[in-house]
Amino acid sequence: MLTAYDYCTARIMDSAGVDCLLVGDSLGMVMLGYENTLSVTMGDMIHHTKAVARGAKHALVLADMPFMSYQQSVYDAVVNAGRLVKEARAQAVKLEGGAEFCPQIEAIAKASIPVVGHLGLMPQSVNKIGGYRGQCKEYESAKKLVDDAVAVQKAGAVALVLECVPAGLAAFVTKLLKIPTVGIGAGPDCDGQVLVYQDMLSMYGDFRPKFVKAYENIGFNMKQAFLKYITDVKNKAFPSDEHCFSGGAGYDEEVMDKLKSEYGG
Repeated sequence: MLTAYDYCTARIMDSAGVDCLLVGDSLGMVMLGYENTLSVTMGDMIHHTKAVARGAKHALVLADMPFMSYQQSVYDAVVNAGRLVKEARAQAVKLEGGAEFCPQIEAIAKASIPVVGHLGLMPQSVNKIGGYRGQCKEYESAKKLVDDAVAVQKAGAVALVLECVPAGLAAFVTKLLKIPTVGIGAGPDCDGQVLVYQDMLSMYGDFRPKFVKAYENIGFNMKQAFLKYITDVKNKAFPSDEHCFSGGAGYDEEVMDKLKSEYGG
């Protein structure tokens, strides 16, 4: 699983054989420049999910339910999940939270919409937990995660994302559950892995979370290409003759001579 937020990227990932494209509310940070995910709206999610769905021919399209799209009521949860499927053509939705949101998970599942849970570090709770950091370092918090995972499965979730939890705990939960787990900073024993694609391509310079492996330095390569383009334009090296359209044989003599005689030059 990788995040995707636009048609072009979705096409490339889909052609590479990525199993699932997550239209994460992380788009607020990596695409829209917000400090966190809390400002992302349903409109944002629908807009970006539509684009990804158009580019995905084989991969499953999974869309995040943004902050306050499901927390207030079961009714809101079902309506907004339905919008992501009906309007944006997502095939499944993901929401953060444990036992306290099981009524929402159950209702969405009963509406025939596949639901993926999300436990551990939950970015929509960043103000409550005090930042982005590893979770479940003590027994009580680890036990709560296990209890929440079991509850989410019982409520009807089809999979569970585990973010920034100790690898041993993630392995334990993966073995305990019947539904698949997808890890991000949760060790190698989850059933699948997910990364924000900008992170794994190093598109933001030296910024790299601990759990991210950089596969390419695309950010550096992009900057170098932009610098070369600027230089070529300033030096008149681009566009050269090979990049220009010609009017064909006799164009200068026939068309340009008439224009020059009429307008001068």
